[in-house]
Amino acid sequence: MSVELRIFDTAAAAAEACGGDIFTLLDAARSRNGIATLAVSGGTTPRIMFEWMARQPFNWSNIHLFWVDERCVPISDSQSNYRMTRESLLDAVHLDPAQIHRVPVELPPAEAAAAYADEIRRVLGLSAGELPVFDVLQRGMGPDAHTASLFPGEPLLEDHTGIAASVWVEKFGQHRVTLLPGVLERAKTTFCLVTGADKAEALRTVLHSDTPVLSAPSKISSPTMVWFLDRAAAALSQ
Repeated sequence: MSVELRIFDTAAAAAEACGGDIFTLLDAARSRNGIATLAVSGGTTPRIMFEWMARQPFNWSNIHLFWVDERCVPISDSQSNYRMTRESLLDAVHLDPAQIHRVPVELPPAEAAAAYADEIRRVLGLSAGELPVFDVLQRGMGPDAHTASLFPGEPLLEDHTGIAASVWVEKFGQHRVTLLPGVLERAKTTFCLVTGADKAEALRTVLHSDTPVLSAPSKISSPTMVWFLDRAAAALSQ
């Protein structure tokens, strides 16, 4: 496994660098395979990244977009990761609707997770029991070291065979749909975009302790991990 820390003066600089490297890897994957796959996360800093990406002259043809996780709220809700991505990126660039693969939150949570997994299988041409390998997977991290919608103590952290599942997040009183650890582990490249002083302690735990994944889900790793950090988040990890 390869792990790289890239530290920037500001959250915006980290977000723009992450967006630029996403473009580079997607372009290379598309050149090799004809298509490329990207799974993204929500949050304040990803919004900055998407707004920057929306201004760049990138060719989005044959790029398939997925979400790492989603809140089970209507797509018009301010908490919707899809809505945030649409407003900050999709409304400004050209992606055919067939390239956009959101979680179908209009279904009950468990059905939404099953339908989302089926959509991933369909697009990537997976056989029964096969897990997807995303070209690029962009993750974040919470102050509690959660990633995707996998929070400390969540039993789904031990599920390495499923694609997606619904999860009840007690601290927010909310159902969500999330990709599962086996999928996160198989991504060709994972970009973790983490900013803010409130993440510094969790980042130190993830990078420099033997705390188990069950207590610090952001320790889930894929073959290539690149952390895009601002100086506040990286303050205890350099």
